[in-house]
Amino acid sequence: MLKRLLKLFGAAREYRKSMVLTMVFVALEVVIDCIIPYLIASLVNQIQDECPMSTIWSYAGALAILALLSLAFGAIAGATCATASCGFGRNLRRQLFYRVQDFSFENIDRFSSASLVTRMTTDVMNVQMSYMMIIRTAVRSPLMIIFSCVMAVVMGGPLSLVFVLVIPILFGGLLLIMKKVMPLFKRVFRQYDRVNESIEENIRGMRVVKSYVREDYEREKFDREAGQVERDFTRAEKILALNNPLMQFCSYVILLVVLFFGSYLIIDGYRRLGGEAHMDVGHLSSMLTYGMQILMNLMMTSFIFVMISISAESVNRISEVLETESTLVSPENPITEVQDGSIVFEGVSFKYSATAEKMALSDVNLSIASGETVGIIGGTGSSKTTLIQLISRLYDVTEGSVRVGGVDVRDYDLVTLRDSVAVVLQKNVLFSGTIAENLRWGNPDATLDELREACRLACADEFIESFPDGYDTYIEQGGTNVSGGQKQRLCIARALLKKPKILILDDSTSAVDTKTDALIRHAMATYIPTTTKIIIAQRLASVMDADRIVIMEGGRVAAVGNHETLLRENGLYREIWMSQSKGGDSDGQE
Repeated sequence: MLKRLLKLFGAAREYRKSMVLTMVFVALEVVIDCIIPYLIASLVNQIQDECPMSTIWSYAGALAILALLSLAFGAIAGATCATASCGFGRNLRRQLFYRVQDFSFENIDRFSSASLVTRMTTDVMNVQMSYMMIIRTAVRSPLMIIFSCVMAVVMGGPLSLVFVLVIPILFGGLLLIMKKVMPLFKRVFRQYDRVNESIEENIRGMRVVKSYVREDYEREKFDREAGQVERDFTRAEKILALNNPLMQFCSYVILLVVLFFGSYLIIDGYRRLGGEAHMDVGHLSSMLTYGMQILMNLMMTSFIFVMISISAESVNRISEVLETESTLVSPENPITEVQDGSIVFEGVSFKYSATAEKMALSDVNLSIASGETVGIIGGTGSSKTTLIQLISRLYDVTEGSVRVGGVDVRDYDLVTLRDSVAVVLQKNVLFSGTIAENLRWGNPDATLDELREACRLACADEFIESFPDGYDTYIEQGGTNVSGGQKQRLCIARALLKKPKILILDDSTSAVDTKTDALIRHAMATYIPTTTKIIIAQRLASVMDADRIVIMEGGRVAAVGNHETLLRENGLYREIWMSQSKGGDSDGQE
């Protein structure tokens, strides 16, 4: 855990100056706070000896200066600590986010999105708080304990041994508490992930939940997950709560011992014990002050241990993400240019995980010429989407090879390869921002005229211009303020702006009517004639004009041919065609 924590502290390298300054000013503050009780003890003794007012005023001035210095050092330490800890938290979140951006789909499948969000928020906050306490409180408290113990020995002599006896008891109790609570916190954070997953799933599927009137079921499911968090956290907090009574007990014991024996020594002196020294009122008051400083900082030290015990699992969870290497990386000497949009699947078999018993794709052999339009159809679960994900190397093949432009995709620079492929997904995604900002994902330098042209080709210009703000219309997160058909057309326009060598439409016109679908396909044929176009569709009307149609069945290529050939020679294709022709297309409505 310590090794992982030190690695995470690398995120604070940029703020080393603030970290060092925090420690320096904390140390100065501690020194002054330990000098003040000593001066107060001397002042009490001077007053007891009936000193003149001038002496009292000189002590008062010195104490005032020391108090102001302590305040100044504490304020500076607080400011530099805030800079260092907040900067550390920012860098740590950035490292996590950048790491996730580099993840392959296989890596992302390992972590749920809810878990990644928890790690970048709650877990980072826990580690940030621990870091803040380490560079400030974890420096202040040990120094204060050491200096106060030294001063207590100077001022109280043998009486200071009471602190030496109590400190091991406190630390023993703390270690026992940590041993009990750390497994509980580990379980709590795993449960946090499940709670967040339940929330995320419920919010995303809110329309379905309401349509099926399943609110009560979702409430019960959430209550179960949240209840488990409550039970584990309550148990952990109950154990941690033993820390305060232990500290209070030791505090009262020390105060009673110091008061009893200190008073005894003041009244009777050391003479009855055979000594010649004596304790005066000033020494006793300073002993009490140093005792309270020691105990308060022991309590702060215990709080640091508690915070570290909470953040220990957060450190492991964050490190787990940072230490995960992407399963897809560019080769050492990558090819940085894609010659054309030709695609060849040669003996391709694929499964999503090494432990999977069944291949999602089996022995796929398919050749697509550059500029060709290919339709892919097949039943649910026939691995149509899986097939096209191998083209831009979102996954790597398990067996065989995929070549684009005559080169194995594994030999390309990943950015180069993916920049040559545009994909309009089955689940269309728009991001919060204006329509223009979303469209420029396809081409960051696109002019307004180019945006309009792409939207005209995608049949999106009409509804965009009907909005009061036109291309400056704000799109809510996930595109919730536009319809499904509008979202699909915006995503198609975004892909057209990219002018890729390969364009993949994954059932991306399912929410538009057949007339609009036909207009979009015609526009693509004229706007990007040299681009290889792959269209995955459920309705044959969307692919019947393609150069070739691929029928997928059970993860295999069942048949390949144009519309007329398949209609004449393939029974499955003919059956689908007849059913859709008789029943009419199920046009998606906006």
